[in-house]
Amino acid sequence: MAMQKRIAAVLGPTNTGKTHYAIERMLGYRSGIIGLPLRLLAREVYDKIVGLKGPSVVALVTGEERIVPPRAQYWVCTVEAMPEGMGADFVAVDEIQLCADPERGHVFTDRLMRMRGTHETLFLGSDTMRGPISALVPGVEFVRRERMSQLAYSGSKKISRLPNRTAIVGFSIDNVYAIAELLKRQKGGAAVVMGALSPRTRNAQVELYQNGEVDYLVATDAIGMGLNLDIDHVAFSSLSKFDGRRMRPLMPNELAQIAGRAGRGMSHGTFGVTGEAGPIHEDVADAICNHSFTPLKKLNWRNPALQFGSIDALERSLDQSPTGEVLMKAREADDLRALRALASDTEVRARASDGQSVQLLWNVCRIPDFRGISPAEHAGLLGVIFGHLHQTGHVPDDFLARQVNRIDRTDGDIDTLSKRLAYIRTWTYVAQRRGWVKDEDHWRGATRAVEDSLSDALHERLTQRFVDRRTSVLLRRLKQKEALLAEVNDQGEVTVEGHTVGKLEGFRFRQDKDATGQEAKTLRQASLQALAPHFHLRADRFYNAPDTEIDFTEQGGLMWGDQAVGKLAKGDDPLKPRVVAFVDEEAGPDVAQKVERRLQHFMDRKIAALFEPLIKMRDDEALTGLSRGFAFRLVESLGVIPRAEVADDVKALDQDARGALRKHGVRFGQYTIFMPLLLKPAPTRLRLVLWSLANGLEDFPEAPPPGLVTVPNIDAVPAQHYTLAGYRKAGARAIRIDMLERLADMIRSEDSRGGFEAKADMLSITGMTLEQFADLMGGLGYRAEKGERQKVKPVDVVVAPEEGAAPVAEDTVSTEDTPVFDKGQEAAPGAQVGAADAPEAADLPEAVQKLDDHGEAPIATDPAETASADVIADTPAEEILPGTAPDAGIAGPETEVFYTFTWGGNRGNQQRRGGGQQRGPRRDAKPNEQRGGDKPRGKGKPKGKGGPKGDRNGPKTFSARPPKKEKAIDPDNPFAAALMGLKDKS
Repeated sequence: MAMQKRIAAVLGPTNTGKTHYAIERMLGYRSGIIGLPLRLLAREVYDKIVGLKGPSVVALVTGEERIVPPRAQYWVCTVEAMPEGMGADFVAVDEIQLCADPERGHVFTDRLMRMRGTHETLFLGSDTMRGPISALVPGVEFVRRERMSQLAYSGSKKISRLPNRTAIVGFSIDNVYAIAELLKRQKGGAAVVMGALSPRTRNAQVELYQNGEVDYLVATDAIGMGLNLDIDHVAFSSLSKFDGRRMRPLMPNELAQIAGRAGRGMSHGTFGVTGEAGPIHEDVADAICNHSFTPLKKLNWRNPALQFGSIDALERSLDQSPTGEVLMKAREADDLRALRALASDTEVRARASDGQSVQLLWNVCRIPDFRGISPAEHAGLLGVIFGHLHQTGHVPDDFLARQVNRIDRTDGDIDTLSKRLAYIRTWTYVAQRRGWVKDEDHWRGATRAVEDSLSDALHERLTQRFVDRRTSVLLRRLKQKEALLAEVNDQGEVTVEGHTVGKLEGFRFRQDKDATGQEAKTLRQASLQALAPHFHLRADRFYNAPDTEIDFTEQGGLMWGDQAVGKLAKGDDPLKPRVVAFVDEEAGPDVAQKVERRLQHFMDRKIAALFEPLIKMRDDEALTGLSRGFAFRLVESLGVIPRAEVADDVKALDQDARGALRKHGVRFGQYTIFMPLLLKPAPTRLRLVLWSLANGLEDFPEAPPPGLVTVPNIDAVPAQHYTLAGYRKAGARAIRIDMLERLADMIRSEDSRGGFEAKADMLSITGMTLEQFADLMGGLGYRAEKGERQKVKPVDVVVAPEEGAAPVAEDTVSTEDTPVFDKGQEAAPGAQVGAADAPEAADLPEAVQKLDDHGEAPIATDPAETASADVIADTPAEEILPGTAPDAGIAGPETEVFYTFTWGGNRGNQQRRGGGQQRGPRRDAKPNEQRGGDKPRGKGKPKGKGGPKGDRNGPKTFSARPPKKEKAIDPDNPFAAALMGLKDKS
């Protein structure tokens, strides 16, 4: 019994299940055809039906894809590719409201008027089509379907505040890419869906979104055509689009088509605006929510009855206008524009001379402009294809191979791959046309393979550019409330779920800098959540670590190995600084307290060990009165104090008080009161840090490298900083205070009033040349007078050696007083009083003597360098030591430079550099120290020598005179009484 034909229009808003209803109806028949508006949607429906019926009975026909099994029963097609005259039982056309589209509307109108199934025909679309369908399709049945969920308008939101499962709609590729980049930085990434993507790329991108790897989808208005995705919210980034001719605002029904993608099945959805888009007018929003739109009045139409007698006849048939009030003539489409461009070509007109060739030309003109190039370039390519087809009946294999091979490359960025995909679609379309290539199966497979490889490469580039897989994985695991697996390697690099997220420095997590905004916050949250147990494990290991693994920096930092774990802060007592631990708040108070306790223990032990003499002196209850007060002054100065600052206090100390302080290692020097043990490198480094903390400095002075006797005198550095480092400014350099006191002891034996020259020992302990030593003495308050004299020919005196021993020079200076210099530096010879072989200052390098860790001068390697000139002068020429022989080639007398040093009085109290006031040198607390005056007092005139009293600074004269009578001993002087006792014993 014959079934009655049914023509129905199933109309309603989005999310009413119209497409699903059509598929069910089609599968109830033996055969059927369904036309869909997009290649992407056609592929989705094809995959769905294949899952229900198997691939052997389902065909897919689009412009670029043709899968037709031998026993095909159900045909899934784009509307343009729907086959005619098949006599299928069922026919359906989806999104029928596209009859009003300016570009493609005439194709949908043609299907509305002419495509019928033998048993049932369905037109699926919007309620706005009810009037035109009633006028054009007699006997049509209307079926109204209601939306399964509600749609609400939520207003405007920033992209950073959009909820998860949101689709953001843009109307240009640049806009889509910009939004996707922003979402990557703030939300971990987004999938990208555009109509220009191949089905393979589109499906791969959709899968990223559907499986929850990303929570955001950025798409063009292509998603408005029936793509079924789990979208909760749709956000419009713009309310206007370019329609191929001009920018125009989107109509309410177009907005509704896209907004309706939100809320699938029974889940409610929302829509709104974001970015630079203005708010949607209240009336328009209400119309979208209530699915109430202005009905369509006109549909685009183009004459389907084409005349192929000639090109002109074909053009006239295409230009024919419709009759009736519902239809209107469609505007010139791309295929008609290409036909008119080719018709102006003389060769094309000559070839298209009959109906068959004109029809072939029209079929070639219908090749879409996938590349989006200019109409003239597109027409030129179509002319080449038409020439091959007309001349040989097919496109030559070698020509097609060159075109395909040129495109078959997967290198390049997103834009490059997108262009190649557009180009291959042209040749895929050509290969899908029956009879246009020799080996259809080969070229369909070849072009499909190139498209697939380009699609995969494009998906990879899109994912690489717009998806941070590390962040997306962590976000997904966090949403699932699963425990994250975190690992920290030996270098402190932190990986969470196999993804490197940053580095753990001490007890602070340093996140990778490539993450910003909300992405960085989320990533940090996930990382710290996973790192919580590692903080406790690391704190336990740190608490049990030996002190050798912990150290402080010269700027007050506290280090565990190479990782900063805290810093020092000012405390109530300079010797008891506070510690501030560097611990992330997320690590918890227990970890912070444990780290802080360990650091405090370390600093307490470090200070107790390095400042043990100072602390013992402070805590010695045996010190009383002035000695105890002086001890506290020394503690406040951390073991080093210039004597000028405490001169009155020193004078007030009696011998018992001084003796009690000396028991604790205090040395009363002429220039500085100090504890020698605290001048070692480690206490010096700590002293600078503690003093800087106590005085609230931001930049701490740093200690000079250990072992240097002198360092450069920098004007900008205060004298107090040098004192704390264990140095005293003197001239162009600053000398270590313990070496200065040794020098002062040597100078004490000289005649500082009458003048004296530098001894070899003086140069030796300072490691200076004669010129440098003169500058140093000037900085200490001495006048240095430069002179020249004839150089005495050096001759060694040979002393008879012991039996079996090598001969040595007599009276050579002990090697214990000769300096050793840095590697690569030439040692400055020790100039002596009357040294005849002292070189010019310009010939000597600037040298700095290095000391050992105990502050003692190490021995030199060549004792001959400091040999006495008087000894050398008496040595025969043939026995002169190597390096001391005079230059035989220089005739005439030679001269040498020497300096005579005399005390400069108050002139010496002003330092040449550094600006600080300093008293003249004083002697230590010995009997002869009780004499007044600031100038140093030497031993006086040598025995048997003297000079006139009236001219102390004049040239010295030497004469023999009787010995001076001894003064009577004062019986009231305690030192005199002790001396008399010694004489009585002797």
